[in-house]
Amino acid sequence: MKFILGKKIEMGQIWDEKGVIKPVTWIKATPCQVVQVKTEKKDGYSAVQLGCGEKKKLNKPKGGHVKDLSKFEYLTEFRVSDPENYKRAQEINVSIFRPGEKVVVSGVSKGRGFQGVVKRHGFSGSPASHGHKDQLRMPGSIGATDPARVFPGARMPGHMGDQRVTVKNLEVIAVDEKENKIALKGAVPGSRHSLVEIKCE
Repeated sequence: MKFILGKKIEMGQIWDEKGVIKPVTWIKATPCQVVQVKTEKKDGYSAVQLGCGEKKKLNKPKGGHVKDLSKFEYLTEFRVSDPENYKRAQEINVSIFRPGEKVVVSGVSKGRGFQGVVKRHGFSGSPASHGHKDQLRMPGSIGATDPARVFPGARMPGHMGDQRVTVKNLEVIAVDEKENKIALKGAVPGSRHSLVEIKCE
């Protein structure tokens, strides 16, 4: 299994050898280090904890956890089936990926704040005439009279975005080992400079 942490930089486009244009998202994946290896016997499950980014100061518990390593800004775990193949302080960089591979990318989507049903759920709204004053973007009826309550799960206005999103089967288009960058076909969840997890089975 391959995995790495990176930051979303920007979207762009790349022409392949046939002259076909492909939309890509560039990820800056600076070399990550293995901070901890968890095993079934000791921790109850197998995982590898990666660290990336850098902070000026860490609190004492986190500082002790990454002792003798860099002051990592982010720590993220990846479940693995072969923890014996990893060691603390081992470096992982973009060279493990190859163009044409399919990867799974996870990140936190852009926050949209409190939104109405038209933007949040795609409601069409009410007609703009015939007595519909101030009703253009209203949700309309929210339940039947008989139960005398609104059922859980009704699509309502509310907080939108800022959730963990996973996108599967994104193709690796290019790998720049010199700049520690990787180009993935299509869009990746999150805003610019947000953390994303990339993994490949």
